[in-house]
Amino acid sequence: MNTSFVIRGVIPPLVTPLTDGGKDIDEDALQAHVTWLIEKGVHGVMPCGTTGEGPLLATSERKRVLEVVSEAAAHRVPVIAHVGAVTTYETVELACHAQALGVEVVSVVTPYYFHLSGEALTEHFCRIADAVASTPVFLYNIPQNTGNAISPLIVESIITRCPNVIGIKDSGGDLRTLQGFTSLDGGRFQVVCGNDQLLLRALQAGACASISGNANVFPEVVVELFNCFWHEDFASALRQQEQLDQVRELLQNGQSLSLLKRALGFRGLRGGSVRPPLLEVAPEIVASAEKGLRSLQLL
Repeated sequence: MNTSFVIRGVIPPLVTPLTDGGKDIDEDALQAHVTWLIEKGVHGVMPCGTTGEGPLLATSERKRVLEVVSEAAAHRVPVIAHVGAVTTYETVELACHAQALGVEVVSVVTPYYFHLSGEALTEHFCRIADAVASTPVFLYNIPQNTGNAISPLIVESIITRCPNVIGIKDSGGDLRTLQGFTSLDGGRFQVVCGNDQLLLRALQAGACASISGNANVFPEVVVELFNCFWHEDFASALRQQEQLDQVRELLQNGQSLSLLKRALGFRGLRGGSVRPPLLEVAPEIVASAEKGLRSLQLL
Protein backbone atom coordinates (compact mmCIF):
# COMPACT_ATOMS: atom_id res chain seq x y z
CA MET A 1 0.00 0.00 0.00
CA ASN A 2 1.14 3.55 -0.73
CA THR A 3 1.37 4.77 2.87
CA SER A 4 3.05 7.95 1.68
CA PHE A 5 -0.06 9.19 -0.16
CA VAL A 6 -0.99 12.72 0.87
CA ILE A 7 -4.21 14.39 -0.15
CA ARG A 8 -4.07 18.15 -0.61
CA GLY A 9 -5.84 21.05 -2.26
CA VAL A 10 -9.17 21.21 -4.08
CA ILE A 11 -11.04 18.03 -4.98
CA PRO A 12 -14.43 18.69 -6.62
CA PRO A 13 -17.03 16.00 -5.87
CA LEU A 14 -18.04 15.61 -9.49
CA VAL A 15 -21.61 16.09 -10.60
CA THR A 16 -22.85 13.23 -12.76
CA PRO A 17 -24.25 14.61 -16.04
CA LEU A 18 -27.47 12.80 -16.93
CA THR A 19 -29.67 12.84 -20.03
CA ASP A 20 -33.26 11.82 -20.75
CA GLY A 21 -34.71 13.29 -17.58
CA GLY A 22 -32.03 11.71 -15.42
CA LYS A 23 -32.13 8.24 -16.96
CA ASP A 24 -28.74 7.89 -18.67
CA ILE A 25 -25.15 8.97 -17.98
CA ASP A 26 -23.76 11.55 -20.40
CA GLU A 27 -20.24 10.13 -20.66
CA ASP A 28 -18.97 12.77 -23.07
CA ALA A 29 -20.07 15.58 -20.74
CA LEU A 30 -18.47 13.83 -17.78
CA GLN A 31 -15.15 13.45 -19.59
CA ALA A 32 -15.23 17.10 -20.68
CA HIS A 33 -15.94 18.24 -17.11
CA VAL A 34 -13.00 16.27 -15.68
CA THR A 35 -10.64 17.62 -18.35
CA TRP A 36 -11.84 21.20 -17.78
CA LEU A 37 -11.40 20.95 -14.00
CA ILE A 38 -7.86 19.63 -14.34
CA GLU A 39 -7.03 22.46 -16.72
CA LYS A 40 -8.38 24.89 -14.11
CA GLY A 41 -5.89 23.58 -11.57
CA VAL A 42 -7.82 21.30 -9.24
CA HIS A 43 -5.76 18.81 -7.27
CA GLY A 44 -8.04 15.77 -7.54
CA VAL A 45 -11.57 14.63 -8.41
CA MET A 46 -14.14 12.54 -6.54
CA PRO A 47 -16.93 10.80 -8.48
CA CYS A 48 -20.16 9.31 -7.13
CA GLY A 49 -20.37 11.26 -3.88
CA THR A 50 -23.37 13.20 -2.61
CA THR A 51 -22.98 15.91 -5.26
CA GLY A 52 -22.62 13.18 -7.88
CA GLU A 53 -25.98 11.64 -6.91
CA GLY A 54 -24.12 8.48 -5.93
CA PRO A 55 -26.93 7.03 -3.79
CA LEU A 56 -29.29 7.36 -6.78
CA LEU A 57 -27.04 5.46 -9.18
CA ALA A 58 -27.10 1.70 -9.67
CA THR A 59 -23.95 -0.22 -8.80
CA SER A 60 -23.23 -0.81 -12.49
CA GLU A 61 -23.63 2.91 -13.19
CA ARG A 62 -21.27 3.85 -10.38
CA LYS A 63 -18.66 1.50 -11.79
CA ARG A 64 -19.04 3.02 -15.25
CA VAL A 65 -18.80 6.59 -13.93
CA LEU A 66 -15.56 5.72 -12.18
CA GLU A 67 -14.19 4.11 -15.33
CA VAL A 68 -14.98 7.22 -17.38
CA VAL A 69 -13.49 9.56 -14.76
CA SER A 70 -10.34 7.45 -14.35
CA GLU A 71 -9.77 7.40 -18.08
CA ALA A 72 -10.30 11.16 -18.36
CA ALA A 73 -8.04 11.95 -15.40
CA ALA A 74 -5.30 9.61 -16.68
CA HIS A 75 -3.42 9.93 -13.36
CA ARG A 76 -2.84 13.66 -13.93
CA VAL A 77 -4.57 14.19 -10.58
CA PRO A 78 -5.65 11.62 -7.99
CA VAL A 79 -9.09 10.07 -8.31
CA ILE A 80 -10.83 9.62 -4.97
CA ALA A 81 -13.46 6.99 -5.71
CA HIS A 82 -16.49 7.28 -3.48
CA VAL A 83 -17.68 3.70 -2.93
CA GLY A 84 -19.91 4.01 0.13
CA ALA A 85 -23.26 2.23 -0.04
CA VAL A 86 -26.01 1.14 2.32
CA THR A 87 -24.68 -2.45 2.61
CA THR A 88 -21.21 -3.68 3.42
CA TYR A 89 -21.33 -6.18 0.54
CA GLU A 90 -22.06 -3.52 -2.10
CA THR A 91 -19.43 -1.21 -0.65
CA VAL A 92 -16.80 -3.96 -0.80
CA GLU A 93 -17.79 -4.72 -4.41
CA LEU A 94 -17.39 -1.07 -5.42
CA ALA A 95 -14.13 -0.71 -3.48
CA CYS A 96 -12.62 -3.77 -5.14
CA HIS A 97 -13.65 -2.46 -8.56
CA ALA A 98 -11.99 0.88 -7.76
CA GLN A 99 -8.81 -0.85 -6.62
CA ALA A 100 -8.73 -2.94 -9.81
CA LEU A 101 -8.93 0.28 -11.85
CA GLY A 102 -5.89 1.61 -10.02
CA VAL A 103 -7.47 4.67 -8.43
CA GLU A 104 -5.36 6.42 -5.84
CA VAL A 105 -7.88 6.42 -2.97
CA VAL A 106 -11.32 5.14 -2.04
CA SER A 107 -13.74 7.12 0.11
CA VAL A 108 -16.43 5.41 2.18
CA VAL A 109 -19.47 7.14 3.67
CA THR A 110 -21.27 5.63 6.64
CA PRO A 111 -24.21 3.38 5.77
CA TYR A 112 -27.51 5.21 5.96
CA TYR A 113 -31.16 4.71 6.95
CA PHE A 114 -30.50 2.27 9.82
CA HIS A 115 -28.96 3.77 12.95
CA LEU A 116 -25.75 1.88 13.72
CA SER A 117 -23.65 1.55 16.84
CA GLY A 118 -20.01 2.52 16.99
CA GLU A 119 -19.12 -1.17 16.95
CA ALA A 120 -21.18 -1.76 13.79
CA LEU A 121 -19.57 1.22 12.03
CA THR A 122 -16.10 0.05 13.01
CA GLU A 123 -16.73 -3.46 11.68
CA HIS A 124 -18.20 -2.06 8.45
CA PHE A 125 -15.22 0.18 7.71
CA CYS A 126 -12.67 -2.45 8.71
CA ARG A 127 -14.19 -5.05 6.40
CA ILE A 128 -13.92 -2.60 3.50
CA ALA A 129 -10.38 -1.53 4.38
CA ASP A 130 -9.30 -5.17 4.66
CA ALA A 131 -10.83 -5.95 1.25
CA VAL A 132 -8.65 -3.27 -0.41
CA ALA A 133 -5.64 -3.45 1.85
CA SER A 134 -3.28 -2.15 -0.85
CA THR A 135 -5.32 1.05 -1.39
CA PRO A 136 -5.57 4.08 0.92
CA VAL A 137 -9.03 4.58 2.40
CA PHE A 138 -10.72 7.79 3.53
CA LEU A 139 -13.80 7.74 5.74
CA TYR A 140 -16.66 10.13 4.95
CA ASN A 141 -18.62 11.76 7.76
CA ILE A 142 -21.91 13.45 6.82
CA PRO A 143 -24.26 12.59 9.70
CA GLN A 144 -26.97 15.08 8.68
CA ASN A 145 -27.56 12.92 5.58
CA THR A 146 -26.78 9.43 6.82
CA GLY A 147 -28.08 9.52 10.40
CA ASN A 148 -24.80 7.94 11.55
CA ALA A 149 -21.90 10.02 12.83
CA ILE A 150 -18.23 9.07 12.86
CA SER A 151 -16.59 10.28 16.05
CA PRO A 152 -12.84 10.60 16.72
CA LEU A 153 -13.23 7.64 19.11
CA ILE A 154 -14.64 5.46 16.32
CA VAL A 155 -11.81 6.53 14.02
CA GLU A 156 -9.26 5.56 16.67
CA SER A 157 -10.72 2.07 16.87
CA ILE A 158 -10.57 1.74 13.08
CA ILE A 159 -7.02 2.98 12.48
CA THR A 160 -5.56 0.71 15.16
CA ARG A 161 -6.79 -2.24 13.07
CA CYS A 162 -6.53 -0.86 9.52
CA PRO A 163 -3.31 0.94 8.58
CA ASN A 164 -4.66 1.84 5.12
CA VAL A 165 -7.34 4.08 6.67
CA ILE A 166 -5.41 7.32 6.50
CA GLY A 167 -7.96 10.14 6.53
CA ILE A 168 -11.51 11.42 6.63
CA LYS A 169 -13.74 13.80 4.74
CA ASP A 170 -15.73 15.66 7.36
CA SER A 171 -18.91 17.34 6.13
CA GLY A 172 -20.56 17.48 9.54
CA GLY A 173 -20.17 21.25 9.79
CA ASP A 174 -18.79 21.25 13.35
CA LEU A 175 -15.31 22.75 13.55
CA ARG A 176 -14.62 21.24 16.98
CA THR A 177 -15.24 17.72 15.66
CA LEU A 178 -13.01 18.41 12.65
CA GLN A 179 -10.24 19.56 14.99
CA GLY A 180 -10.64 16.33 16.93
CA PHE A 181 -9.89 14.37 13.77
CA THR A 182 -6.73 16.39 13.03
CA SER A 183 -5.10 15.25 16.27
CA LEU A 184 -5.45 11.52 15.56
CA ASP A 185 -2.48 9.26 14.80
CA GLY A 186 -0.06 11.80 16.23
CA GLY A 187 -1.40 14.50 13.90
CA ARG A 188 -0.75 12.37 10.79
CA PHE A 189 -4.42 11.56 10.13
CA GLN A 190 -5.46 13.53 7.04
CA VAL A 191 -8.59 15.64 7.34
CA VAL A 192 -10.51 16.94 4.33
CA CYS A 193 -13.07 19.71 4.78
CA GLY A 194 -16.40 18.99 3.10
CA ASN A 195 -18.07 22.25 4.15
CA ASP A 196 -17.23 25.28 2.01
CA GLN A 197 -18.43 27.72 4.68
CA LEU A 198 -15.77 26.42 7.09
CA LEU A 199 -12.97 25.99 4.57
CA LEU A 200 -10.51 28.69 5.63
CA ARG A 201 -11.08 28.01 9.32
CA ALA A 202 -10.68 24.29 8.68
CA LEU A 203 -7.33 24.88 6.96
CA GLN A 204 -6.22 26.98 9.90
CA ALA A 205 -7.29 24.13 12.19
CA GLY A 206 -5.17 21.58 10.32
CA ALA A 207 -7.27 20.34 7.40
CA CYS A 208 -5.22 19.62 4.28
CA ALA A 209 -7.80 19.58 1.48
CA SER A 210 -11.32 20.52 0.44
CA ILE A 211 -13.96 18.46 -1.30
CA SER A 212 -15.91 21.46 -2.56
CA GLY A 213 -19.17 21.08 -4.46
CA ASN A 214 -19.01 24.68 -5.62
CA ALA A 215 -15.61 23.98 -7.20
CA ASN A 216 -17.48 22.01 -9.88
CA VAL A 217 -18.49 25.37 -11.34
CA PHE A 218 -15.93 27.83 -9.98
CA PRO A 219 -12.74 25.86 -9.34
CA GLU A 220 -10.64 29.03 -9.71
CA VAL A 221 -12.13 30.57 -6.55
CA VAL A 222 -11.20 27.61 -4.37
CA VAL A 223 -7.84 26.93 -6.04
CA GLU A 224 -6.83 30.55 -5.42
CA LEU A 225 -7.92 30.29 -1.78
CA PHE A 226 -5.49 27.40 -1.35
CA ASN A 227 -2.72 29.20 -3.20
CA CYS A 228 -3.08 32.21 -0.92
CA PHE A 229 -3.19 30.04 2.19
CA TRP A 230 -0.14 28.01 1.16
CA HIS A 231 1.77 31.27 0.55
CA GLU A 232 0.64 32.55 3.98
CA ASP A 233 -1.21 35.45 2.38
CA PHE A 234 -4.06 35.13 4.85
CA ALA A 235 -5.70 38.46 3.98
CA SER A 236 -6.09 37.33 0.37
CA ALA A 237 -7.24 33.88 1.51
CA LEU A 238 -9.96 35.57 3.55
CA ARG A 239 -11.09 37.54 0.50
CA GLN A 240 -11.28 34.29 -1.46
CA GLN A 241 -13.33 32.72 1.33
CA GLU A 242 -15.70 35.69 1.18
CA GLN A 243 -16.06 35.23 -2.57
CA LEU A 244 -16.66 31.52 -2.08
CA ASP A 245 -19.39 32.39 0.42
CA GLN A 246 -21.05 34.57 -2.22
CA VAL A 247 -20.90 31.70 -4.71
CA ARG A 248 -22.31 29.36 -2.08
CA GLU A 249 -25.28 31.63 -1.49
CA LEU A 250 -26.05 32.12 -5.18
CA LEU A 251 -25.79 28.39 -5.91
CA GLN A 252 -27.79 27.48 -2.78
CA ASN A 253 -24.76 25.70 -1.29
CA GLY A 254 -25.45 22.54 -3.27
CA GLN A 255 -28.94 22.09 -1.84
CA SER A 256 -30.25 22.06 -5.41
CA LEU A 257 -28.10 19.74 -7.50
CA SER A 258 -30.16 20.81 -10.49
CA LEU A 259 -29.05 24.43 -9.99
CA LEU A 260 -25.43 23.28 -9.70
CA LYS A 261 -25.79 21.39 -12.98
CA ARG A 262 -27.46 24.34 -14.69
CA ALA A 263 -24.66 26.58 -13.51
CA LEU A 264 -22.18 24.40 -15.42
CA GLY A 265 -23.90 25.74 -18.50
CA PHE A 266 -22.69 29.22 -17.53
CA ARG A 267 -19.16 27.86 -18.03
CA GLY A 268 -19.87 26.16 -21.35
CA LEU A 269 -20.30 22.66 -19.90
CA ARG A 270 -23.22 20.22 -19.81
CA GLY A 271 -24.63 19.21 -16.45
CA GLY A 272 -27.87 17.73 -17.72
CA SER A 273 -30.79 16.57 -15.61
CA VAL A 274 -31.01 15.29 -12.06
CA ARG A 275 -32.40 11.87 -11.28
CA PRO A 276 -35.86 11.63 -9.70
CA PRO A 277 -36.96 12.01 -6.99
CA LEU A 278 -34.74 15.10 -7.19
CA LEU A 279 -36.52 17.98 -8.88
CA GLU A 280 -35.37 20.27 -11.66
CA VAL A 281 -34.77 23.87 -10.61
CA ALA A 282 -37.16 26.62 -11.73
CA PRO A 283 -35.89 28.78 -14.63
CA GLU A 284 -36.28 32.00 -12.63
CA ILE A 285 -33.90 30.67 -9.96
CA VAL A 286 -31.31 29.85 -12.63
CA ALA A 287 -31.70 33.35 -14.09
CA SER A 288 -31.30 34.95 -10.66
CA ALA A 289 -28.16 32.96 -9.95
CA GLU A 290 -26.66 33.90 -13.31
CA LYS A 291 -27.41 37.57 -12.72
CA GLY A 292 -25.74 37.44 -9.31
CA LEU A 293 -22.67 35.65 -10.60
CA ARG A 294 -22.30 38.19 -13.41
CA SER A 295 -22.51 41.00 -10.86
CA LEU A 296 -19.53 39.40 -9.09
CA GLN A 297 -17.70 39.33 -12.45
CA LEU A 298 -17.35 35.57 -12.24
CA LEU A 299 -18.96 35.07 -15.66
